[in-house]
Amino acid sequence: MRKELNLTEGIFPMPVLMVATYNEDGSINVMNAAWGTMQERGNVALNLTETHKTVKNIKARGAFTVSIADAAHVVEADYFGVESGNRTADKFANSGLTAAKSPVVDAPVINEFPLCLECKFLEYQTNEYGCGIIGKVVRITADERVMEGDKVNMSLVNAIAFDPYTHGYYKVTERVGEAFRDGLKLKK
Repeated sequence: MRKELNLTEGIFPMPVLMVATYNEDGSINVMNAAWGTMQERGNVALNLTETHKTVKNIKARGAFTVSIADAAHVVEADYFGVESGNRTADKFANSGLTAAKSPVVDAPVINEFPLCLECKFLEYQTNEYGCGIIGKVVRITADERVMEGDKVNMSLVNAIAFDPYTHGYYKVTERVGEAFRDGLKLKK
């Protein structure tokens, strides 16, 4: 038997994405965004309202980065979600994290997060079904500590996911199958 639940974001797991930009004065702004995905290979879609400081920065600078948050930095990642860049200009400095300037886009790369997508702003979309930023991924980098040879080992990334039902964070670490192969066992 199934039980009906209250409406919420409803999809689990939701990624915990750190969207980083530069403010007008060159300081760093980061926000926690669980409402993001790949629109197609090479494009990122982030469901963000225009009132976010991050959206204003993306439009002004034409660029942003998206880092995958990890379990080692859950406190910092959550802080970037509970504090607004519209209220606190130095919220990145408060986190204790460090960053470097991307060599290809006008946005910061947060050193402590294991994976980073560096993006060029393409457009802001808004209609009755939602709103958001569309960006073109122009470069992806990974910390060497999460690499095995030339491939990322997602178990080492120790990415976290957001649970919209209980507002918890969970580690996403264990590989349980082989995509595009395991299902072939049922093919007739």
